[in-house]
Amino acid sequence: MGNGKGAVAHVGVNVVDPAFWSGKRVLLTGHTGFKGAWMALWLQSLGADVVGFSLGAQSQPSLYELARVGEGLQDLTGDVRDHEAVVAAVRSAAPEIVIHMAAQALVRRSFSAPRETYETNVMGTVNVLDAVRLVGGVSAVVNVTSDKCYENREWEWGYRENEPVGGYDPYSSSKGCAELVTAAYTRSFFSDPDGTRVSSARAGNVIGGGDWGEDRLVPDLMRAAITGTPARVRNPNSIRPWQHVLNPVSGYLVLAQSLAQSAEYVGAWNFGPPESDARSAGWLVERVAELWPGELAWTHDDGPHPHEARYLKLDSSKARGRLGWRPPVDLDAALRATVAWYAALGQGAGGSVTPTGSPAAAPGGNGRGSATDVRALTVAQIESLQHAPSPS
Repeated sequence: MGNGKGAVAHVGVNVVDPAFWSGKRVLLTGHTGFKGAWMALWLQSLGADVVGFSLGAQSQPSLYELARVGEGLQDLTGDVRDHEAVVAAVRSAAPEIVIHMAAQALVRRSFSAPRETYETNVMGTVNVLDAVRLVGGVSAVVNVTSDKCYENREWEWGYRENEPVGGYDPYSSSKGCAELVTAAYTRSFFSDPDGTRVSSARAGNVIGGGDWGEDRLVPDLMRAAITGTPARVRNPNSIRPWQHVLNPVSGYLVLAQSLAQSAEYVGAWNFGPPESDARSAGWLVERVAELWPGELAWTHDDGPHPHEARYLKLDSSKARGRLGWRPPVDLDAALRATVAWYAALGQGAGGSVTPTGSPAAAPGGNGRGSATDVRALTVAQIESLQHAPSPS
């Protein structure tokens, strides 16, 4: 499942390499989701030949639709729970790289839809890896799971890749199961160092423009801010390693680059922010309220609620030491960029905000914005944030 010890120092910092990705054939599952849309736009900007496989946009509004992500890729509609459809997609795409991001990604939804969660997150992973096994010709596979795959003991230090996987709730458990599936397929079918190389990537608590997921803190805050209603915050004392979506996405890209070069990068990898960016939900709410140009009120929603972990952090020293990866965006820059994105959407993306700075005026309008401007704003954030000074 990967080793969190014995990291060998990497020479310099390993960054996303446009020369590697230019013209590269990539199959991206889950490209219509929040993280998947950011990944698809970044791959497009790098010149990759992207084929997306997904059921379609799962939220309204949708970053995928607002930013017209589908215009820059080949869109295959299908369900990762359908083995034959996944095999057909891999055969049709003939990818060099597979990045598997399709998932049921919401913890609270897993309580109301546990079977769907396991079918999507576990059997979806089985189907993708099995399709790669059957079709062949793939150089590298990055299976994106979650920081919640670990058996969370609520301790103060970050989890390393060799810690036991598990999970209290169906979502977390399903991601732990997906890690076990990945490890078993790697040992059983992808052990040839000159064949397909498979790794899993663990991250979580991402923030950024275009997230409209239900019962997620930043989307809840932004919906409340745009509509002028108080946000309801469930667990203000819970601590999470908040990070901009481009942090883990950059890690997935660097990992795929490394896998394509050497089998020594096969295994599990954490992609989390510096320890200083692990903050309480209450702190994040107050900071977002400071950055929002208008009023953002909130109240404590004291439940009852399904179980949620109080404390969770990752140790990403393995990725830093062996991959040379660094998270490009610190938490303050992440919050500024995220608030600016939603404020621009509220204004119809009228151009009065900079991609990474604070918005200049209070938002108004219908909250949907212009698709053309949303794409331009999102791509501008990708370009500017990936070159930001790396947090320590």
